[in-house]
Order: sequence, then structure tokens, then C-alpha cells
Amino acid sequence: MSQNSSDQTYDEVVTGRRSIRGFLDRPVPRALIEEVIALATRAPSSYNNQCWNFTVVTGDPLAAIRQGNTEGILAGQPDSREFRRHDHTPDSHRARQVAVAKQLFGAMGIEREDKAGRQDWMMRGFRQFDAPVSIVVTYDREILGSDIAPFDCGAVTNALVNAAWSRGLGCVINSQGIMQSPVVREHAQIPEDQVIMICVAMGWPEPDFPANAVVSERRPLDETARFIGFDD
Repeated sequence: MSQNSSDQTYDEVVTGRRSIRGFLDRPVPRALIEEVIALATRAPSSYNNQCWNFTVVTGDPLAAIRQGNTEGILAGQPDSREFRRHDHTPDSHRARQVAVAKQLFGAMGIEREDKAGRQDWMMRGFRQFDAPVSIVVTYDREILGSDIAPFDCGAVTNALVNAAWSRGLGCVINSQGIMQSPVVREHAQIPEDQVIMICVAMGWPEPDFPANAVVSERRPLDETARFIGFDD
């Protein structure tokens, strides 16, 4: 599991980090979260727009978001997430989603036929995995539709989860937690001039939670990178 920042090199943070889906029932100090966010905002920003904003939620407001999100899902309310999505997931992308799901279900001992177990796991996602902190990442509505916004938000969210890991915290980037965006907007008091991009569940990793040991596979370099003009 994660170590203190003084013990880790940059390579160790990047290669050691994994998505954390089980958390200790232990609060995270506000000062530590501020430190993590400040470090994350050194992420690259297209044209230095820095269009990102963070709403950090805990306690009763986070409990209200969890309740409203799960009640909406169970009542059959449609997905109202504010980021754009493709109507169809290509087979190659879907295969990678299925692969990590199999890893997680295997770690948790959830069999394919275990509908109740799978339902429970899905609901954990809608509850933001019961993390003590949720960071809602938003961007300025005035640039809605621009590719700058998802570029900047992706960069800063990557930096956020790595900065957290370097401080001993665990995170999971969690779009299920914002499935019912009006609920999130109400209880997190997000103004209308902001678009909700994603949320990050954050807390102290539970060392004995099986899914926390799962490390998703990455495509090999020869599939993802092309080198042009090199002599070797």
C-alpha cells in the first residue's frame, strides 16, 4: 500500500498507485487535502487556462449526495452526468473494461452468477465507495464544448490522485458518484457557472480490502507508441 512522501520516488508513486475502493473510517485533515490539491494544480494546463475548480465534500453533505444518488438510481432516474459520452463503446475499449471488472470481482470473490454481490458492488460505486472525502472536479461553463476543459481536468485529476498517493492517501476516479448531477450540485453547493466533470473519492486505504490490491494491466508500449525518424 502507499507510503509516506519521503519514502517514494516519482517512479514509485506512478507505478505503485492503484485505484482504492475500500477506505478506513478515518477523517482526512483539511490541511492535507489542501496540500494535495495545491500540488495537483501544478499539472499542465492548455494555454494556462487553469479552468479547473474543486469542491471538497465530507460529513453530512457527502452523506446526502450518497443517499440522493443511490435513491435516484434505484428509482430508475436516468443518468444525468454532465460530461459527454459516446453512445457505443468500441469492442477493444470494452474488452479492457471487462478485464478489470473480472480482476475486481475475482479479488472480492464475487462469482458471475452472484447477482446480489454484483448489485452490491455497483451500489458501492454510486456511494463513492463510502470514502470519507469526495472531490468534485468542475470547470468554467464559459468554455463548455471546448477541448481545453477535458484536457485540463484530465491532467489535474491525474496529478491529484498521484499527489494523494504520495501522501499516503488513496483515491478512485468515480463517475458513478456523480450519476445524479442535480443531487451533487445541490448538496455540494456547486454554482451554475460550473460544469461537473468528475469526482474523486479519497481517504486512507483499508489495507485488508481485497480490491485494493488489484493493479489494472496497461497496454504494452509497442501497441501505444510509434517512433518516427529514429536511427535505431
